[in-house]
Amino acid sequence: MNDLSDTAPSDLLPMREIVRLTGVNPVTLRAWERRYGLVSPLRTDGGHRLYTPRDLQTIQDILLWTGRGMPVGKIGELLAQRQRQESAQPDDERLQWREAFSRAAAAFDQSELDRLYGQAYSIFPSATLLEDILLPLWRSLLTLNGYGARSQWGFLDAFLRARVLLRLQMSRALGAGVLLADAAGTTREFELLATGLLLGGDDLRVQVLPGAPLDELPLVGAAMRPAALVLVAHVDLSADAIKRLDRLQMAIECPLALIGEAAERIASASSGVPMVALGSSPALGARRLRLMLSGALEL
Repeated sequence: MNDLSDTAPSDLLPMREIVRLTGVNPVTLRAWERRYGLVSPLRTDGGHRLYTPRDLQTIQDILLWTGRGMPVGKIGELLAQRQRQESAQPDDERLQWREAFSRAAAAFDQSELDRLYGQAYSIFPSATLLEDILLPLWRSLLTLNGYGARSQWGFLDAFLRARVLLRLQMSRALGAGVLLADAAGTTREFELLATGLLLGGDDLRVQVLPGAPLDELPLVGAAMRPAALVLVAHVDLSADAIKRLDRLQMAIECPLALIGEAAERIASASSGVPMVALGSSPALGARRLRLMLSGALEL
């Protein structure tokens, strides 16, 4: 249960405000609390629920994963994993930067976003800026339903897609590159572009293929002859979908790798040609990708 001593009364939100912000109805909120134990709101003396900012973030995370097709019953483990990661990495400074970007998006201030983005890139490594500052804010706005939230998300999304795509296009890496696509059709373009930027670098060129159908990737691979095909997989796949991946692996002439929160589970479930799981984080997966390409990682 949440600790009231760590939360200012002004930060507590009644259920009606959570409903307004997220669009989740009260019946569903109670089910996530009672049946699945995913949220633990505080209670007033009269029994009314009060939600902390962390509760709101948890609800947004649930919406993100269910929107990708993840069953609610499997989300508890993902939430616990994310909370362990957050507790191991205090982020007061990163939180301040997220709030600064959020204010600029709320004001639809393009010049301020430009200024913040340039300054942040000079301070933080790309992995920190994208994974700890920009992606959490982008996901937060994506799952909010309050007045103006969709417009703010669209404004920020367009800005970030343009900036990250530009950095990908500026890559000077030569030779065969890596193709990056979505395994389940649930990953949005900015997430793919950010993953591509973090996987690539001066030594490796990544070509991102938003919206590419899996059954057409052998055709793309035959034309572009990549050194590897990497698929983003944030949610578990059905048995039929995994069989499609097995067929894809046998139809392409390069190694197939998976990256994302479900990568390890999908790779373990595959009964066909082995697939390489690069892990859940693009920044950490970049090292395993290079080991795979150099032949130092067993397939």
